Amino acid sequence: MPELPEVETVKQALIPILENRRVLSAFVGRRNLRWPLPENLAKRLTNRVFTHLTRRGKYVLMHLDSGEVLLLHLGMSGSVRIYQQKPDLGQHDHFMLEMAPQIGNDTQSYVVLNDPRRFGWIDLFAESAILKHKLLVSLGLEPLGNSFSAARLEAAFKGRSVHVKNALLNQALIAGIGNIYANEALFLSGISPRRKAGNITGGRADRLATAIVTTLRAAIEDGGTSLRDHVQPGGEIGYFVQRLAVYGQAGKPCSRCNSLIKTIIQSGRSSFYCSRCQR
Repeated sequence: MPELPEVETVKQALIPILENRRVLSAFVGRRNLRWPLPENLAKRLTNRVFTHLTRRGKYVLMHLDSGEVLLLHLGMSGSVRIYQQKPDLGQHDHFMLEMAPQIGNDTQSYVVLNDPRRFGWIDLFAESAILKHKLLVSLGLEPLGNSFSAARLEAAFKGRSVHVKNALLNQALIAGIGNIYANEALFLSGISPRRKAGNITGGRADRLATAIVTTLRAAIEDGGTSLRDHVQPGGEIGYFVQRLAVYGQAGKPCSRCNSLIKTIIQSGRSSFYCSRCQR
């Protein structure tokens, strides 16, 4: 599943394509993805202008001059592609926006959502309802937000007996972190995935909060991590895969101490760690 860095990469690529540009037409290829699509979606988007784009966790929020917001979640295997000429849509291309040219440029742009497994979702709702939207209301700390800190991380984990790795994946505690970056942040902070979340206090909370931000920002800079499905909207792969220290590295030497990276299963997800470097 695309995590925060991949979604942020998508948002950044869409900004010059969508912001302050008019939707000439919208194609909706099916009535549902993971859930039913909004009624009259194409009609409500046509001739509207995107004013600005934001992100919340793993969601891209595209704000319109109509006072509505187009919400996008890529699900397990979704990807966004950008074309300068109208593409021939394939079986798994379920949604497309035809955008008017930018001022001083006569080239139109086409934004296509491809989702083979159809686990993604799209919604269109009033901007005034963002704080109450069912998919956004329960999201936790925004790890790249101005208010994120070690103190707030420690408060979110206080009293929790679950393993810290599982707490990092809980979107109601921290929004946007998935399995790849949870593993990498724990390695960078020197914290074992087996440690209880409630024990992440003081210096450990400082190290983990710093590691989360450092890991996510590095991944965004590299365009995310391309393992199976993820490519950037322009077709480029994400190069953070070359920086992975522990994720997917079971049996290989630790880059710090040369011990072999271990793997365990926690709540159905693989955790990768160095038992010598992470305590």
